[in-house]
Amino acid sequence: MVSIGDIRAWQPDALDAAFDALTSRQDTLLGLADELDAARVPPGWSGDAASSAASWHGTLTERTRRIVAGVSAVRRAVGETSDAVVAVGRALGEAESLARFHGFAIGDDSLVSDVHPPVVAAADVDAVARERARVQAEIIDRLEQILRRADDVDADFSGVLGRAARDEIDDGSGLSLSGASTAGASAGGLSTIEPPPGGTPADNAGWWAALSEQEREALITDKPELLGNLDGLPAEVRDEANRGRLGDERARLEAEAARLQADLDDNLFGGTFTNADADLDHVNAKLASLDAIEKTLEQGDRQLLLLDLSQERAQAAVAVGDVGTADHVAVFTPGLGSTVNGSLEGYDDNMERLRQQAEAESDRYGDGGSVAAVTWIGYQAPQPGVEGYNPLDSDSVLRDDSARRGAGDLADFYRGIDASRATDPHLTALGHSYGSTTTGFAVQQDTGVDDAVFFGSPGVGTSHIEDLNVPPGHAYRIEARNDPVADFGAFGIDPSHLDGMTGLSAREETLPGGRRLAESTGHSDYLTQDSTSQYNMSVVVAGQHDRRVQDDGRGWGDIGSWPIPGTY
Repeated sequence: MVSIGDIRAWQPDALDAAFDALTSRQDTLLGLADELDAARVPPGWSGDAASSAASWHGTLTERTRRIVAGVSAVRRAVGETSDAVVAVGRALGEAESLARFHGFAIGDDSLVSDVHPPVVAAADVDAVARERARVQAEIIDRLEQILRRADDVDADFSGVLGRAARDEIDDGSGLSLSGASTAGASAGGLSTIEPPPGGTPADNAGWWAALSEQEREALITDKPELLGNLDGLPAEVRDEANRGRLGDERARLEAEAARLQADLDDNLFGGTFTNADADLDHVNAKLASLDAIEKTLEQGDRQLLLLDLSQERAQAAVAVGDVGTADHVAVFTPGLGSTVNGSLEGYDDNMERLRQQAEAESDRYGDGGSVAAVTWIGYQAPQPGVEGYNPLDSDSVLRDDSARRGAGDLADFYRGIDASRATDPHLTALGHSYGSTTTGFAVQQDTGVDDAVFFGSPGVGTSHIEDLNVPPGHAYRIEARNDPVADFGAFGIDPSHLDGMTGLSAREETLPGGRRLAESTGHSDYLTQDSTSQYNMSVVVAGQHDRRVQDDGRGWGDIGSWPIPGTY
C-alpha cells in the first residue's frame, strides 16, 4: 500500500528521464527494420545452409519484435505514470493547502492533526467545532481518494513492468517492427480509476484532483454521464459534461416518444389498459424540460450543474454566474409545484435579478465581490392539482417525505460547491415554501452553508434553532402579509416563533438615502424586483448583514402581533 510519505518521495523527473531514454531506444530498434529486411535469405539460395539462415533470421526478427513491443509498452507506462505522479502530487498539494489554511497538518501516515485550533468566543465554540470537523472530514476524504489513485497507479505500473520482464507483452503476432511497437504500446496504458461508488463530495473532489489532464479530457468526451451530476467536481466540468449530454438525451427521449405513440396508435383501446399514455406524457414533459434548459442556457453566463432525467420528472440545476470563481454563491430551492419545464425559466430570471442586486450592494457597501446564483430543482417537489395526486401519498405537500428525500441531495450539492474549490465561497441557502422545508432538513447536516434564508415557509423541519447547522444569528425568515403558508407551522414550529431565527422585513420600506422598496404580499412575490424581501436576500447573499431590514415581530398572520418598524 502506498502511503502519503511515499507520494511525497515520488520523483516524476526521474520518470521523465526514463521516458526520454526509452524513446531513444525505441527509435534505435525501429531503425533496425531495414537491416532485418536486408538480412533475409537472398533469392535463389537453397539448401541446408539457406534453411538454417532463414530459421535464424526468423528467430532474430521475432526476438526483435518482442523487444520492440516490450520497450514500447514500458515507454508508454512510464510516460503515463509520470503524468499520474504529477497529478497525484498536485492533488496532495491541494489537500495540504486546505489543511494549512484551516490549521491542520497531514502526516506521512495520513493522520490529519488539528495543530492550530482558533481561539473563539464561548458562544461560538460549538459552531466552530462543527465547521472544523467538517473541514477535517473533507481533508480525510480527499486523502483517501489520493491514496486510492496512488495504489492504482502503482499496481498498473508494476503490472506492465512485470509483464515486460517476463516477456509477456504481445508483439502483434508476426507484424512488422512498427506494428509490434503499436501492439506493445496498447498493452502499456494505465487504467483510469472511476469515482468511488457512493462517494462524498470530498471523495469525488479528491478523485478528480488526482487524475491527469489527459484522463480528465477523455472522461469529459467519453463519459459525460459519469461527471455531470457528481457533487464535488468543478462547476465548469459539470457544465461541460451536462451540455454534452443534451443532444443524446433529446434523441433518446424522442425515440421513446415515437415508440410510445406508435404503441398507442396501434392499440384499439389507446392507453386504457396500459400505462403508455401516462408514460408518453412523462416523456413529453422531459422533452419540454430540455427545451426550458436550453432556452435558459441561451441567456449566456449560465452553468448546467445538474441534469437528471431518470426520475418521474426531470431534475436540473442552473447557475447564473460562475460557481467556480464567485465570491458569494446562493442556492435557491423552490417549493410545491416546481418543475423544470414549468418553473426553471422564471426562477432563473429571479436569480439573475437577485444576483445583479447582490453585486450592486456588494459594490456599494461591501467587498465588490462577484456573485453566482443557482436555481436548484433537484428533487421531486409535490405537485398538487396534477392528475393522480393523492394528498395521503408520501409525495404529498402535507407530508415531509419529499423534503427529506430531497434534503440529502441538496446537502451534497452544498458540500460539493465547497469541495470543488480551493477556497470556499460565502454560501447562502435560499428556500421558498415547501422548498424551505427541504432547505431546513438539508442544513441540519454539516454542509458549509454560511447563511440560510427561509421565506414563505411552512416550517424548516425542526422547532429548535440549534438544529440548523449555520453560524448563530445567520438563519433568517421572511414572511409577507397575506401569506397563509407561512403560518402553517406544519413541519416544525412556525419560523416566526422559532427563537433565534432572525426576522427580515417584507414590508414597504425606505432605505437611508431615500430609496423606496416595495412590499411583498401573498405567497409568491418574495423575489419581486425592488421589493424589500428581495433586497434583504440580496444583502445576505452579498455578506452585507448590517444592511438588512429586520422584522422582529411574530409574523403578519398572527392576530395582535404585528411586526415592529424595520431597523438596520
